[in-house]
Amino acid sequence: MSIREKILQYAESRYPVYREIALQIHAKPETSNHEEFACALLSEQARKEGFEVTVDVAGHPTGFTGVYRSGKPGPVLAFLAEYDALPGLGHGCGHNLFGATSLLAAASLKQVIEEIGGEIRVYGTPGEEGGENGSAKGSFVREGFFRDVDAALCVHPGSDHHELTHAEIACAPIRIEFRGKAAHVSSAPQDGINALDALVLVFNAIGLLRQQLPGDVRIHGIVTKGGDAPNIIPDLTEGRFYVRASTVGRMMKVYHRLEEIVKGAALQTGCEGLLEPAQRNLIDNVVPTPSFDEVYRKNLLSLGETVDDRNFPLGSSDVGNVSQVIPVIQPMIRISDKPVAGHSIEKVEASRSETGLRSIALGAKALALTAADLITDPELLRKIREDHKLAVAAQDE
Repeated sequence: MSIREKILQYAESRYPVYREIALQIHAKPETSNHEEFACALLSEQARKEGFEVTVDVAGHPTGFTGVYRSGKPGPVLAFLAEYDALPGLGHGCGHNLFGATSLLAAASLKQVIEEIGGEIRVYGTPGEEGGENGSAKGSFVREGFFRDVDAALCVHPGSDHHELTHAEIACAPIRIEFRGKAAHVSSAPQDGINALDALVLVFNAIGLLRQQLPGDVRIHGIVTKGGDAPNIIPDLTEGRFYVRASTVGRMMKVYHRLEEIVKGAALQTGCEGLLEPAQRNLIDNVVPTPSFDEVYRKNLLSLGETVDDRNFPLGSSDVGNVSQVIPVIQPMIRISDKPVAGHSIEKVEASRSETGLRSIALGAKALALTAADLITDPELLRKIREDHKLAVAAQDE
């Protein structure tokens, strides 16, 4: 059989195993950095596939790596796996499919790696949805897991069509806190320092700031602590906010504006104010490498699929942190027969539907074929890496 035939045959033959893995993860959703069940299931399957597995990596107990080195020299390619769920919703982002697809892709490529050479890695990266220790890909980058990797691949469950990699925007999750002084609101209001007033001033100032912000910037937040009782002047309040922009540099300019807003609100109310990151890792913007995506497109088309090239709304993803250091693709793959919104109950259902489950085999085939093309065509990989360097250098111009 040809390299292509071996990959396709293995992915199809092993699909039932990975279908069951995806259903089990879907039935037991775990939030960011609490994915003990999913991590154990995927890492054990990686061992069964012949990968050398390490669990608890890069400061993430539910992170893992799987490595297989061939007997021939060649590039190092990493498949990225996600498997966390959303609080209160479950797998409304389809990560139960994501992890299964990446592992099946790696296992399918392994069937030909001794023939074509190189090294395969699977990086189980927890907490894509955030949280205190969230966005693990940032940790993997910081700890050097991509230092010797030539390129990375994954597909993200989407809606009712296929898309190529998005230029997702950078995101800084932040926490704002004010401390004041409690007092009875009726009998002794003059003795209080109202921490809620300070937080309200922040919301109002952000609303006014939006007039002067460029179109790529987003600021949105909630009150997580607003006081304890209506007859007590709040002495401690807290809000959580996301600051987003098309690049990290542009995002940080707005971040510093918010720091000044917090100082101003504290000064106006007499409170003590604090602005700090709400999680360990900031989320970098995604730098697409179109020449890399075109290899994926070619392989997806060869499997009888089509790609929708319209511009779609952008969110944020910690795959951006990876894209700042090596070429990476994260196309969106079809999981539904009708449009479904991300982070919705409809997407929870799509993530266990037959269309959604079949995306595991399809995505694994397209990713493994794309990876094989990079290994067997050194000039193609060289061009992709050069294109990526130019795209990173140009992002803040």
